Amino acid sequence: MVDSHCHLAGPEFVDDLDAVIERARAAGLVHAFIILASDDEPELQQGRTVAAQWPDVRFSIGVHPHAAGTFSDDPAGAARKADTDISAQPLARAVGEIGLDYHYDFSPRDVQQAVFREQIRLARRRRLPIVIHTREAEDDTFRILEEESAGDVGGVFHCFTGDRAMAKRALDAGFHVSLAGIVTFPKALELQEVAKIVPIERLLVETDSPFLAPVPYRGSRNEPAHVVRVAEAIATLRGTTPEAIAGAAVDNFRRLFNP
Repeated sequence: MVDSHCHLAGPEFVDDLDAVIERARAAGLVHAFIILASDDEPELQQGRTVAAQWPDVRFSIGVHPHAAGTFSDDPAGAARKADTDISAQPLARAVGEIGLDYHYDFSPRDVQQAVFREQIRLARRRRLPIVIHTREAEDDTFRILEEESAGDVGGVFHCFTGDRAMAKRALDAGFHVSLAGIVTFPKALELQEVAKIVPIERLLVETDSPFLAPVPYRGSRNEPAHVVRVAEAIATLRGTTPEAIAGAAVDNFRRLFNP
């Protein structure tokens, strides 16, 4: 099993990191992909602590669209900072999470777009895949991906919450689709349809922990061990076994991120 997107280096896990890692290993996780915010020095430092305790983790590093405004005067500076941090972390395997978030608009949209473009260019220079965050920004996300030839490096739409049409756009663009705990929510009917149609060789599973805990943990802090519940839900929807979903997710993760 693999958790292909989590925030295990965040402050939510500092006090009981050992126990969280132990539960993840007991649940059968062979990898966890930890997202590090390039503008968050404590998180970058905590990432090194996590790696020392769990050598099988890997990292993706980038400037989240929420933080893009920090680089409003120099969007390329976001890519330079991410580049420096990737160089300093030998277990880094991707650029991200990067993208656009028009739901909160914590950063001006034009700045988000510029920072997104610069980090795609960084990924292409480094030949690394990207981890995409997109919320209420579908058309601009796909337009920028196409204009910047992001398909050359590929990557994943993390915590996918779109409909079947959007999933097809992501797949046609050459990207993987990663499903999180939302797929276990009873009212997530359209997302459950998406879970049925994503080709098994392009499917990833994640927790996005500490957020979005799946049923039956909904409302509590999420953690990597809970990714098993996501795999179980997808297996039920697809009429297969959790072991088949878990095995495919591990294979897909290894092909995409070369851990």
